[in-house]
Amino acid sequence: MAEPELVDVVVVGLGVGGEEVAGRLAEAGLTVVGVERDLVGGECPYWGCIPSKMMIRAGNTLAEARRVNGLAGSAQVRPDWALVAKRIREEATDTWNDRAAVDRFTGKGGRFLRGSGRLDGPGRVRVGEQVFQARRGIVLGTGTRPSIPPIDGLADTPYWTNHQAIEVAELPTSLLVLGGGAIGVELAQVFARFGVRVTVLEASGRVLALEEPESSGVVAAALRADGVEIATDVKAERVDHDGDTFTVHAGERSFNAEQLLVVTGRRAHLDELGLDTIGVDATQRYLPVDDRMHVTDEVWAVGDVTGEGAFTHIAMYQASIVVAEVLDHARRAEGGPDASGTASVVGGAMGAASAVGGALGAVGPSAAGTVPRADYRALPRVTFTDPEVGAVGLTERQARERGINMQVGFTELSSSTRGWIHRTEPGGFIKLIADADQGVLIGATSVGPAGGEVLSALVVAVHAAVPVSQLRHMIYAYPTFHRAIESALADLS
Repeated sequence: MAEPELVDVVVVGLGVGGEEVAGRLAEAGLTVVGVERDLVGGECPYWGCIPSKMMIRAGNTLAEARRVNGLAGSAQVRPDWALVAKRIREEATDTWNDRAAVDRFTGKGGRFLRGSGRLDGPGRVRVGEQVFQARRGIVLGTGTRPSIPPIDGLADTPYWTNHQAIEVAELPTSLLVLGGGAIGVELAQVFARFGVRVTVLEASGRVLALEEPESSGVVAAALRADGVEIATDVKAERVDHDGDTFTVHAGERSFNAEQLLVVTGRRAHLDELGLDTIGVDATQRYLPVDDRMHVTDEVWAVGDVTGEGAFTHIAMYQASIVVAEVLDHARRAEGGPDASGTASVVGGAMGAASAVGGALGAVGPSAAGTVPRADYRALPRVTFTDPEVGAVGLTERQARERGINMQVGFTELSSSTRGWIHRTEPGGFIKLIADADQGVLIGATSVGPAGGEVLSALVVAVHAAVPVSQLRHMIYAYPTFHRAIESALADLS
């Protein structure tokens, strides 16, 4: 058995959150080993946020060009997927090579290992034949992988996940999308705008089933306007592939296409992490953490593996908490002041960096505050369809299920001056959910051409619990999309 090598921190999984933690801790002067078996940066830069938004940008450009007719003259559009595939390959992913990300991490002083890390008892991580003893802690950021439903015949077919959909160089003539969540509807709209015949198969009664029903209605109408067929209440029972065509069987219905994209959710693979060696149940769907990202004492987790939301901004948010925690623990272990654990985030980081020989300047400017605790009340989420669906906090249904005495405000975006000028179609809106007893917003949805951008004002309102009375007396710039918030506030009842 290999003799353990003593280091400060081992980060297993260098997705968005893990890479952020590892890089910042290395910059602060800790000895950090970063372990990644796939690509440093994870899903977001290679198969998620970045390339998919390039695809969406391209599809939206086609759609906007087609809107010239009736608004500004006439235009003819000829889609060319090769340009999109080239941009993803060359500008976003470097042909799915992470050498730049690895160099970025090692340039900060980190040590990189390509491989699968596994816990090997308290404070220990094994990577192949190497074993590391982490004296400051271990951070798990191993993310999730597609959750493929156990449909008869599916595993024996060449179906796509989001990886193949992003990497595709030549589009199929037709596509079945199994799953009508955010990823499914985003990709369905993109491919349809490039001339693919797309059918979305959704097991529930509507697409975007976790969002407001009004959001589902708008997105479904937008997809159909782009030529997408939507079939709801589809419980797939069997999948066949004859070499050229996929057939999805669902009761008495069947659906055919050249290609099948499966986007039915994701799950963490905890059984691969050796969690049993530290007394943690590995049979759970996700890895539960407390409000400072602890799995156990001196083991933290960040990102999708925690089950708090498969969003890059969640991973980055959690990473900032873990960095503050690890550096504060390191500072206190070196005998620094404030053993209460409520040290200044930046001050604690600077103290820890000083104790282990790091550069103070790498940590950031001085600021007052405490090591933060995670608060997901104002978690923003955006589905980047056209129109965009931005949402924060509770939906109307969630608020009702919690027994909250609520008020609902609603306004159509087309009733605003900017919406009328823009000719928003199909019908964007602003919907607000307020706690009538507390007099604050607890949820909001913004659907429209800039739905995700308008959402920012609503995120602040929910996060800071700004009184509704104060929101009503704000000045909203005219004519902007966000001015519709004022109309929705007036409709609260």
